[in-house]
Amino acid sequence: MSLLDFDPDREASAPVDAATAIIVRNAEAGLQVFCVERSKKTRWLGGVIVFPGGKVDAADHDPAFADLASTPADGPLALAVAAARESLEEAAIFPGSVNHARALGLRQALASGTPLLELLRRESIALDAGALVPFGRWVTPTAEKRRFDARFFLLALPDGQQGLHDDGETVSSFWASPEEILGRFARGEVQLVPPTHRTLEMLSSARTVAEALAVAAAADKTPVCPRLVRHPGPNGDTMALALPGDPEHSDAEVRVPGLSRYVLRDERWLPEAPPAKDS
Repeated sequence: MSLLDFDPDREASAPVDAATAIIVRNAEAGLQVFCVERSKKTRWLGGVIVFPGGKVDAADHDPAFADLASTPADGPLALAVAAARESLEEAAIFPGSVNHARALGLRQALASGTPLLELLRRESIALDAGALVPFGRWVTPTAEKRRFDARFFLLALPDGQQGLHDDGETVSSFWASPEEILGRFARGEVQLVPPTHRTLEMLSSARTVAEALAVAAAADKTPVCPRLVRHPGPNGDTMALALPGDPEHSDAEVRVPGLSRYVLRDERWLPEAPPAKDS
């Protein structure tokens, strides 16, 4: 079974708003990205290496968050709140003035049922919404059962924080350069889905957080919704996800740099060019 539940005949459902935090830091060897491994027990992307993130909850839309934001969000505040909450839940990293120990305490309080808004008020913590810099937007293909409209935000690791998985929904975590993670994927050591893979490719040219922020500033924020297509090959047909700019995508404009499709091979979505016209 593939990582995603695709059915080309499925009636499309409306995507749910979601937010993802691409957390980066400067290291001696260059830029590093924080990743978590999802538990194989989870129904959605089990065992996959991802950035912290998840769907926007109803509580994230509370207008009272505006009173706790030290800087305005670039876009709807609920998306920044969701990215911050998911980052805290899955990575113990929060865009605000807290250290690692306090971030762990905040995460424990969240897990115990304290709403984020109440927690920030009680602890007099401001949400640095402006630290969440828009990077991109990916919409799950219409053929997928569970669909998300996911906004990706770049977040420079706040001072005093270091990151740690939650040992529940996520079972491990690590800091590594984009090139290292891509290399591990190419060797079959880890599993990535197309949005994560393409984001890492885009960040592979950056050597510092400042350069990563420049990549984010230049990135196209137009929604990218891959299209499920048939991909012919010498050993039979397989599925592919065509990105904007691919000959089989309705959007002729290239929205993200790189090869224009991801082809399903041995349960892995691998970046490839479209087949030649005479194939």
